[in-house]
Amino acid sequence: MKLRRRIGTRLVLAVIAAMSVVLTGAGAFVYWRVSYALDRQLNQDLTAYSELVATAVHQGSALPSGPGETVQVYSPSGQLVESSPDSPPPLVSVDDVRTATSRPRVIDIGTFVPAVKVAFRVSLMSVRSPHGSVVVAAGISRQKHDEALRELLLQLFLSDIATIVAAGFVGYGVARAALDPVERYRLAAKAASGSANTRLPVDSDRDDELTRLGHTFNSLLAEIQDSQARERRFLSDAAHELRTPLAVLAAELEWAQHRPRSSQQMSEVMSSLGSQVHGLIDLSNALLDLEELRAINIHAQPISLRSLALPELDGRVLVNVLPDVEVTCDRRWVEVALANLVRNSEKYGAGTITVNAAMSKSKVTFVVGDEGHGITQEFAERAFERFSRDEPSRTSPGHGLGLAMVKAVAQAHGGSAWVDKRGRVKFSVATTQS
Repeated sequence: MKLRRRIGTRLVLAVIAAMSVVLTGAGAFVYWRVSYALDRQLNQDLTAYSELVATAVHQGSALPSGPGETVQVYSPSGQLVESSPDSPPPLVSVDDVRTATSRPRVIDIGTFVPAVKVAFRVSLMSVRSPHGSVVVAAGISRQKHDEALRELLLQLFLSDIATIVAAGFVGYGVARAALDPVERYRLAAKAASGSANTRLPVDSDRDDELTRLGHTFNSLLAEIQDSQARERRFLSDAAHELRTPLAVLAAELEWAQHRPRSSQQMSEVMSSLGSQVHGLIDLSNALLDLEELRAINIHAQPISLRSLALPELDGRVLVNVLPDVEVTCDRRWVEVALANLVRNSEKYGAGTITVNAAMSKSKVTFVVGDEGHGITQEFAERAFERFSRDEPSRTSPGHGLGLAMVKAVAQAHGGSAWVDKRGRVKFSVATTQS
């Protein structure tokens, strides 16, 4: 079963773990340096004192001793022969005495933890005296040495605990402050109940990662809202466009079935039904093309602009002045866009229709013009919307999807579509000139 911890809690635990490792390492380093310094000083004092004791024993003079110092003299067999005043019981064992040599050997007496009353660092060595060979044990008390190290350990432990606790509180506060916008975003999204109209409460006075994330989500919500509005408008327009031909189909079928009709009447009805069916097929194909163009990737390949196929016209002159230049784009969709513009010009324009293209380093701009008045500026703003038709064209056949297809082709190629001041439709596609 997975543990459910908040991000803030995990961050605080991570901070505490990291601080513990760092403080432990730093404390160990400090303890090692202080212990090394104290041990070096203690060893230097012990060396000097043991040499002084060895000289006194060798000359047969009195044993030197002072505060924190002690000396004991043993026979080679391990029997205590002489000791300094206030000397503790035998510091070393019989085995240590018997194995002593002229080279000093350092022995620690007493434990560091727990603290004991008798704690010495002893230098054990064999010395020749006027009465023969003896073993001398010269010791210096470790009480202050060990007490200083124990106090250091306690202080390091307490300071580390205090630092970790403080880091935990500070880390928790910082995590709460940093993640508070995320919680506000979550509550706002929860209260929205799936509605794209809601916006996250972004603090405009801040400019950090979470604030920019909030702006990004708000932009996404705005795009979703616009997309939903476009989908609703699309469904409404599609239903409106389908309602008329379906109503005509139903009426004509009902009229044909109402009573027997002559062969001429039935032929007229069937012709009308066929026209309505073909209109529905054209509408369905246009909608499918738009959805296909939005769902698939463009397959760009090198083509010659002059080789682009244009539709054949009845009674109108079509002039192809496309340059003989090889560019990289999707032939199929560019031909669809040009065909839609040519058909629009055939329906609503006048005179000779001209198809041309202007080249630049990174794009090709296509323009289809004629001798008519072109698209009015009032209609230009919504000319590329689906099912959008200008008032003069509402009585002519069509569904208002041609310019929407042109814009979709341009955007799929990384370009755009627009109406210039002369009312001509232009669209550009991003391409690389070969």
